[in-house]
Amino acid sequence: MEHKAGFVSIIGKPNAGKSTLMNALVGEKMAIITPKAQTTRHRIIGIVNEPDYQIVFSDTPGVIKPAYRLQENMMHTVDESLVDADILIFVTDINEKQDEEEVIEKLKKSDAKILVVINKIDQSTNEKIEEKITYWKDKLNPNGIVGIAALHTYNVETVKNFIIQNLPIHPPYYEKDELTDRSERFFVSEMIREKIFKFYKKEIPYSSEVIITSFKESPEIVKISAEIVVERDSQKNILIGTNGAMLKKVGIYARQDMEEFLQKKVFLEMFVKVLPDWRHKSNYLKTFGYEE
Repeated sequence: MEHKAGFVSIIGKPNAGKSTLMNALVGEKMAIITPKAQTTRHRIIGIVNEPDYQIVFSDTPGVIKPAYRLQENMMHTVDESLVDADILIFVTDINEKQDEEEVIEKLKKSDAKILVVINKIDQSTNEKIEEKITYWKDKLNPNGIVGIAALHTYNVETVKNFIIQNLPIHPPYYEKDELTDRSERFFVSEMIREKIFKFYKKEIPYSSEVIITSFKESPEIVKISAEIVVERDSQKNILIGTNGAMLKKVGIYARQDMEEFLQKKVFLEMFVKVLPDWRHKSNYLKTFGYEE
């Protein structure tokens, strides 16, 4: 049997459930998930290897109209993932209003096979699901449409089967034991950022970035130092909290995730740094890995 391999990009608007679907398809927690929009900032690769095929998944930031330089860069990431995809999985929420012209235009320009995934159908009625299917047939005429509930992994197998059937004949792009192209340092920083998104409100999550400044591994323990960057002194004070209580909370929960991920004890220290308007400045974004 000939070997199949291909690139599968998962795109959609914020909060449609892209990252939940990505994690379910890969079978590992590759992307952080929070109830807040725009949690995903980077393109994250997850690789599924089987004897006769390799699927290279890309989770991308939710498609938005960018308001500042960081978001512009995030949208460039989405565009790049469209260009090299063999298959596009477009995730839309059953409850979303139909204001996705920007996404639809991007999809229409692609030569990839397209599967529209209508997520959260467990929150809907059969009548509404049928309406959505008809809408997407008329609007996009994709190669397939499927309803799922990614959080409960309902019908995720149908998505995977569509992908396998439409993979091109190709040798593996990555070594068969690889799971991602991202480093442990990247995932550790994302674990801290996930807790910031969960524990803080308003602008704090969007104004913050996490930089791993030191990652030292020994047989018994991993020592990690991290900087949390914010834009204003007031944000720094909120992040730290009274007597450091909030920052300590972030550290406790992030460390638990890190120990499970690294399968080792973790010593974690975090510092908060103010860099005014870092989201708007190319030099900072380049340093933080957003601009090539």
